[in-house]
Amino acid sequence: MSAYRGAILDVDGTIVLGDQSIPGAADAVDVLRDAGLDLLLFSNNPTKRRDHYADRLADHGIEIDPSRFLTAATVTAEYLDEHHAGDDLLVVGEPGLEDLLVERDLALGAGPDDADAVVASIDREFHYDRLTEALWALEDDSAAFLSTDPDVTIPVEDHLVPGSGAIVGAIEAATGRQPDRVLGKPADTAIDAALERLGVPPESVLVVGDRLDTDIALGERAGMTTALVLTGVTDREDIDDAEITPDHVLESIAEVEELL
Repeated sequence: MSAYRGAILDVDGTIVLGDQSIPGAADAVDVLRDAGLDLLLFSNNPTKRRDHYADRLADHGIEIDPSRFLTAATVTAEYLDEHHAGDDLLVVGEPGLEDLLVERDLALGAGPDDADAVVASIDREFHYDRLTEALWALEDDSAAFLSTDPDVTIPVEDHLVPGSGAIVGAIEAATGRQPDRVLGKPADTAIDAALERLGVPPESVLVVGDRLDTDIALGERAGMTTALVLTGVTDREDIDDAEITPDHVLESIAEVEELL
């Protein structure tokens, strides 16, 4: 019997890479489920809904209920609903994130003169005027500066593409301010959201992901067991130079059975 009761699995770079699935990923998910682990698939991508991920993985033969997905967008929406429900928000982000915030009746569309908070995320139509609006809004020290996630890049089949961290970095450079709070992995908000959904103690959770600074850092901070896969943004040379050390290093998630 496995010592683990739950597993947090990253998606991009761990189970899929762009439009391709990682070889052996579907079998690895089955192995974890057959071992009795409750699964939570946690992506720092703040642009897509849970059903998008469920459909995306189903296309690769991996059937997982949409309720078992968590994203940085969901974590952000829950945090804003709890702490900024009455605030006027200036959102630098994509429609998927904005839709989640609107569903919670949060007030979007604030201008730079009346924004109580700036929410920064990946935005593939980010432009100079939007950066200017964020700059002007954050000149007011009382305006909160929030980031959905820290991922500077996102892995696709043959390249990396800019992520939320790149947009946030531009705003940081213009304003001289760092985010007051980053909400996705590896933040405490992300840890709490994941453990609430799994319903098991952190010491019984296995985290599998391709990023040292998000996936592995989340597990390390929470007291979970961590396994880094080398199919995404991290290679062995990165591990040697990093302050964060995974408990296990796997060539891919296909080797996860060895940990059980």
